[in-house]
Amino acid sequence: MYFKPYRNLFSVCTRHIHSNVSRVLFNRYYDSAHNKNLRSSRLYWSGFGVLIIGLSYAAVPLYRIFCQSYSYGGTLSAGHDSEKVSTMQPVHERVIKVSFSADTAATMQWNFKPQQQFIKVLPGETALAFYTAKNPLNEAITGISTYNVVPFEAGQYFNKIQCFCFEEQQLNPHEEVDMPVFFYIDPQFAEDPGMQNVDEIILSYTFFEAKDGMKLPIMNYLKGQ
Repeated sequence: MYFKPYRNLFSVCTRHIHSNVSRVLFNRYYDSAHNKNLRSSRLYWSGFGVLIIGLSYAAVPLYRIFCQSYSYGGTLSAGHDSEKVSTMQPVHERVIKVSFSADTAATMQWNFKPQQQFIKVLPGETALAFYTAKNPLNEAITGISTYNVVPFEAGQYFNKIQCFCFEEQQLNPHEEVDMPVFFYIDPQFAEDPGMQNVDEIILSYTFFEAKDGMKLPIMNYLKGQ
């Protein structure tokens, strides 16, 4: 009879100790699992970020090779006929408005813009336009650009004789440069029924920040351009 209260008290203390130990073990297990999940998430997102950056740099040379091989997006194809430029005749019946657009990638801090909103050209005549790029930072930045032509179907007729795309451009701190684009629209543009309702072509450039000393891999059959 005298030991019954002590037995009850001992039972309560035992259950209390057991509950505390279980709670401590559970918290330790939860914290360990939570920290492990956080580390896994950090590693996952870090790897994903590295992959995106790598694809951004790889996209430039791959885009150039594809466009130059298939004359996609207004890129000069291999074996461009320079004699045609000097002998082609303008098509006065068609006047095309060529608009200019400029953009920069998220990591590129240049100020980049076209000097003219648009110019009007004839198929079969050459035209010259300019873009301006400025580095507002206190350190040198190297950039590289891609471009696109809209509508895409008109890309096969849009030919650039000289431009600044796919080549590294380094600007010193606060340096500003003019970048020319010398181009023409093939006279066959006027003979294509699919281009009958196309009166405006948009030439768009996008600048990316390039790694110092990065060289674009160009296939041998493209080096003669």
